[in-house]
Amino acid sequence: MSDALEKVLGIKHLSLFPLPLVLLPNEVLPLHIFEPRYRKLFKDIELEKNIFGVTLFDPQENFAEKPSIGSIGCAAEVRESQTMDDGRSNILTIGLTRYRLLEYVDAGEPYLIGDVEFFEDDAEESVILEPLVQEVGDLFERVAKAAHQLSGQRSSFPEIPRGNAELLSFLVTAAFNLENDLKYELLETRSTVTRLEKLRGILLQSVEKVEENAAIQKVAQSNGHSKKKIDI
Repeated sequence: MSDALEKVLGIKHLSLFPLPLVLLPNEVLPLHIFEPRYRKLFKDIELEKNIFGVTLFDPQENFAEKPSIGSIGCAAEVRESQTMDDGRSNILTIGLTRYRLLEYVDAGEPYLIGDVEFFEDDAEESVILEPLVQEVGDLFERVAKAAHQLSGQRSSFPEIPRGNAELLSFLVTAAFNLENDLKYELLETRSTVTRLEKLRGILLQSVEKVEENAAIQKVAQSNGHSKKKIDI
């Protein structure tokens, strides 16, 4: 059992925070809490494991009043919390593991509570998975190094973890500003291979462009000349 599943062990009814975004496992999500119902939600979960659920839901694009049964969300854990004098709070959370919403529970609370089922990716053959992990890891490292150079950061480049294929796939997904529909598609699949294959396509489309931009910036910073033309 993974550390994430161990943290949600025993949770059957999960307090839900519908948001117009997709949260991934291991993705950091800062929140500013001001609505009374969600102030109560975060006060209530302090008494248990400080864990709640984030489900994609945009009322402006959906005629429903709440996320549909069967929708996929991500359990999140509160890591830091700062409450202001007027009752509002700034909260830092991180995604843990995914869940499927089975049904709603009427507990008399002002916020939604769901009966949920937690899950992770299905086991897949290493002969297929390992080459994908290597290729996606290499491509992502190239993109990340170029982005690191473009940002002008002088700190050492962090190592890309490759020991857990599922977590690597979510790390790469979180690094891109993907549309909600695609991000949700990558969240709900139970196949690490499928997710990595889609990410490989995204990385192949972007790696050369990012590296080219980083090379141009390096030449410009050294007062050199580049044969590449930049449209302004």
